Amino acid sequence: MKSGKMGTPSIMDSWPPGGHDPALQCLQRRYLPNLHSQNIPGLLMDPLLRRLVVVSSFGAESAVLLHYVSTIRPGIKVLFLDTGMHFSETITYRQTLEKKFDIEVIDVKPDTNLIENHDPEDNLYRRDPNACCNIRKTIPLHGALAEFDSWITGRKRFQSSTRAALPIIERDRKHIKVNPLAQWSPEDIRDYTHAHELPAHPLQAKGFPSIGCETCSRAVIEGEDPRAGRWPQMPDKVECGIHISPDGKILRRTNGK
Repeated sequence: MKSGKMGTPSIMDSWPPGGHDPALQCLQRRYLPNLHSQNIPGLLMDPLLRRLVVVSSFGAESAVLLHYVSTIRPGIKVLFLDTGMHFSETITYRQTLEKKFDIEVIDVKPDTNLIENHDPEDNLYRRDPNACCNIRKTIPLHGALAEFDSWITGRKRFQSSTRAALPIIERDRKHIKVNPLAQWSPEDIRDYTHAHELPAHPLQAKGFPSIGCETCSRAVIEGEDPRAGRWPQMPDKVECGIHISPDGKILRRTNGK
């Protein structure tokens, strides 16, 4: 493998064979040696990440991630997957947070030809939610990430059983992906929100702990998994497909298929 800065491998190399990833191991040693010694700000500033971007849905809890990251890396770029099917509240919230924080939001939209050919009546979400997510989220994001080397998500372990073992750093194809809030609890999110007086997404007060497209999100009842309201028309679907597992497979269902 090629060498990058400071004697470490380039993160632009292909997926590491056999699960051996020297770049991740280097970052792990530097900033995440154990549960009691973690330096997330240092991690986010490491030059090994090179061109770094945030990917945000501007849904519930997005303000925490964007505020946290922007205080470490002011002016950071944020990719927003504008599927054309978001709640109007989400679009307003996106505008509010862009004005409030030191970030540069880039709207990432699906290819109009793909929409015309595969979803001309905007009802693909009913027939095939995975295909809808693919043309409105996965394909556009893959294209937008081409000019970046690493990206940040707001995923957290408490959000669902499928995220219970979520690492802080992981490989996503040729990119390094950072989940700086992975180990945060609901109480941590609440306390940070209150401490910094961050605005909440308008739909949170209406029972939406997880907010995606309007067509595929519903309020949840007490005791349900926070992501139970996503894709109610397809109960075994828990991810939209923009995230990749360590073995390079797209994450969509509870069974990993």
